[in-house]
Amino acid sequence: MSETAERKTPLYETHLAYKGKMVPFAGYILPVQYETGVVKEHMAVRTACGLFDVSHMGEILCKGPDALKNLNWLLTNDYTVMADGQARYSPMCNEAGGVVDDLIVYKVRDELYFIVVNAANKDKDFAWMKAHQIGDVEFEDISDQVAQLALQGPKALEILKKLTREEDIPEKYYTFKLQGNVKGISCMISKTGYTGEEGVELYCAPADAPALWEALMEAGKEEGLIPCGLGARDTLRLEAAMPLYGHEMDDSITPKEAGLGIFVKMDKADFIGKKAIEEKGALTRKRVGLKVTGRGIIREHQAVYRDGKQVGVTTSGTHCPYLGCPVAMALLDISCKEPGTVVEADVRGRRVEAQVVSLPFYKRK
Repeated sequence: MSETAERKTPLYETHLAYKGKMVPFAGYILPVQYETGVVKEHMAVRTACGLFDVSHMGEILCKGPDALKNLNWLLTNDYTVMADGQARYSPMCNEAGGVVDDLIVYKVRDELYFIVVNAANKDKDFAWMKAHQIGDVEFEDISDQVAQLALQGPKALEILKKLTREEDIPEKYYTFKLQGNVKGISCMISKTGYTGEEGVELYCAPADAPALWEALMEAGKEEGLIPCGLGARDTLRLEAAMPLYGHEMDDSITPKEAGLGIFVKMDKADFIGKKAIEEKGALTRKRVGLKVTGRGIIREHQAVYRDGKQVGVTTSGTHCPYLGCPVAMALLDISCKEPGTVVEADVRGRRVEAQVVSLPFYKRK
């Protein structure tokens, strides 16, 4: 454990009241699950709705005349043509083309952008942005001024409609309403999420988070809304094949290798890592999906073999509650990328057979 004690989100007491099982994560104490357990929480999000505390995520403002120029320099995606109220995902690379982090940028207006970064990387990301900023721009870490709740699942919007006006709900995926109002609480309402389901992420003042949580829980009673922890957040994102920093990407894995090539705009002006990605040329390894066909569950950091030769390593793996089978993601030699390719993972000295499958494992209808 680090010298500084883990921090509490504004919902810490709420989690205790709801009997959350608290664990340290990314410098915070957060619920890994509630009494219902991970499987029920996962299934609630797939079939009804779940509520998550994601206040540990980092929030950074990018503002000033050169804000756009900085986003396009720091990030692999292109932010040039973007309307106010739009959100856009991007990896952020180092000079070697590896990933510093992946994040979402929200355009408030010209010269003002709101960036959401991974909790464990917040300080690193903020330092990286400041160290590489160009021209007239200011980066400001406002993480302590923002709480974030995620309402996710097919019934999420039904529940939200009981507490807010229709015009405060964003229409399209990856858009947001800056000044929404949820039962009298001022919120930024964003149609985003990390579960593969429809839903919203709500940003509010930390002091308002407990009241917002209770208002949502009360409104979602009939729909079967339950609180969900980190465990379900991970199984849901894995089932939807969403990459997680430190697993499917890191400082040594390029976005293209991680299967995020669509977010790397090689035709835009220079960005950090562009030259290295160009010089790497054709991919030699790629993120793939594995469906376990043998007996066992494949986890992360397990060697993967084909015809007795190691061809890569797993990055995440678990038993997926909704699909009812174990799956994994892996970074494998490019020769193994075709669906149907048979491989074996080394699970504590025992070889478990798996088959390469197309991603995502789960996609909502």
